[in-house]
Amino acid sequence: MSEENRASLNFIEQIIEEDLKSGKHNGRVLTRFPPEPNGYLHIGHAKAICINFETAKKYGGTTNLRFDDTNPTTEDTEYVDNIQQDIKWLGFNWNEEPLYASDYFEQLYGYAVKLIRKGLAYVDDSTPEQIAELKGTPSVPGTDSANKSRSIDENLDLFARMRAGEFPDGSKVLRANIDMTSPNMLMRDPIIYRIKKEHHHRTGNQWCIYPMYDFAHGQSDSIEGITHSLCSLEFIHHRPVYDWFIEKLEIFPSRQIEFARMNVEYMITSKRKLLKLVNDNYVSGWNDPRMPTISGMRKRGYPAAAIRTFCDKAGVAKRENTIEINLLEACVREELNKTALRVMVVMDPIKVVINNYPEGQTEILKGENNPEDPAAGDRDITFSREIYIEREDFMEVAPTKYYRMTLNADVRLKHAYILHCTHADKDEHGEITTIYADYYPNSKSGEDVSGIKPKGTLHWVSAADSIPAEVRLYDRLFSVPDPTGDDNVDFLEYYNKESLTIVNNARAESTLSVALPGTQYQFLRQGYFCIDEESTQEHLVINKTVGLKESFSKEVKKA
Repeated sequence: MSEENRASLNFIEQIIEEDLKSGKHNGRVLTRFPPEPNGYLHIGHAKAICINFETAKKYGGTTNLRFDDTNPTTEDTEYVDNIQQDIKWLGFNWNEEPLYASDYFEQLYGYAVKLIRKGLAYVDDSTPEQIAELKGTPSVPGTDSANKSRSIDENLDLFARMRAGEFPDGSKVLRANIDMTSPNMLMRDPIIYRIKKEHHHRTGNQWCIYPMYDFAHGQSDSIEGITHSLCSLEFIHHRPVYDWFIEKLEIFPSRQIEFARMNVEYMITSKRKLLKLVNDNYVSGWNDPRMPTISGMRKRGYPAAAIRTFCDKAGVAKRENTIEINLLEACVREELNKTALRVMVVMDPIKVVINNYPEGQTEILKGENNPEDPAAGDRDITFSREIYIEREDFMEVAPTKYYRMTLNADVRLKHAYILHCTHADKDEHGEITTIYADYYPNSKSGEDVSGIKPKGTLHWVSAADSIPAEVRLYDRLFSVPDPTGDDNVDFLEYYNKESLTIVNNARAESTLSVALPGTQYQFLRQGYFCIDEESTQEHLVINKTVGLKESFSKEVKKA
């Protein structure tokens, strides 16, 4: 491989290229995505999914989906189903049926017995507090448990009785016999098995002891013959444990490789913190469009292709970094610009009466569905004597360079005619209630022979033909780029109380009356939006996805 080609590869690809060149694993590449079924996937998981699936695909390999279901207390089939849906929605397919660490419980138990027989594991009666105290600190070596000297036969007997359910929860654990003086705290005789008399979502009450993650993870990779176990950087200190078990058990040598996790401005990915947002009703659920979950981003209208592009642009790094949210929004905007249908929706409507347009008359105008996609065709737009425009698009007395609607001035209606504003009605408080204008019949869009060149163009909807809509305007969930950056401040202090604004009186083109949930649109002059999954023909509900222009990174005002 040339130096130029090598430089274009990320460090994981360089490792795989070297393995292929040396004939390691007979040229086979098998990765895996191993979520714990105890929560919903988020933007960090999206990166891990893309890296694992895309890397394997690039080298003609495949990817296993394996649920690391070793903690029955927190796991649920709801999470299993949602995780599978998220991965498929992102555009990836795994090998055959999903796999589970629980598929290997008997084999993992056998591995633990093998370690005991080799003098490399022992049953410990110490309490969690005693185990923590004996472990020492990063600067102080740990101390051996008094139970470490138990004989192999005694350990085998106790471990078998643990499995048989003779002992209560927390009374005994099985620990690896490694090195209590290791500078790596995780190598100081880590716990392998603990007693948990809990119902498991797949194995029921068959087991009352369950393997710890550090024991199940590497061995499951080995059982499946995973060649490259790709995971995020927080597991780098677990790698010596991972390798130790594989070496001592003399099993297939899967290799763990760590990459920097996905950190994005204004987002958090801590399951504990996300759960608090849900349980304390700061958001409506795991799929709230403000959440960094894949289901939340899907509900908000982020295209799967945009998330894949974002993960690709963020790159594969060895060091932790934070990605600007503007990059994510730019990827979303770029994708939707190519695919989203164009329509007109007025958020804060005010009526305009066209004086010289015949009462009772309507006509059908044409509007392009997407100028970026000629194959998208046109749509019919009803025009009538009374229309709605945005209230903010009218000023009775306007400054010199005001290019919207104002008295005694001309302005164009998108896909329609040029209007000349004549006067306006006000209520007793001086608020504008109705605007009046004349139209130029020879100024129809596409057929304009009026010679008038207005500088502004407004979106609008017909008063008679438009339909009501509820529009949910979403902003960033937190008011600062790094809401968890200060250990002395609760991240909820940065919760943006204005992250959701609901507009109840919007008016939309009638074409949206048959729009299916999930359909994405560009609302002219407004931004990109998505029909919410709760939407019906009787009650149109729309979510804002992203604005038309970049919103530069800056702290928003703390609510």
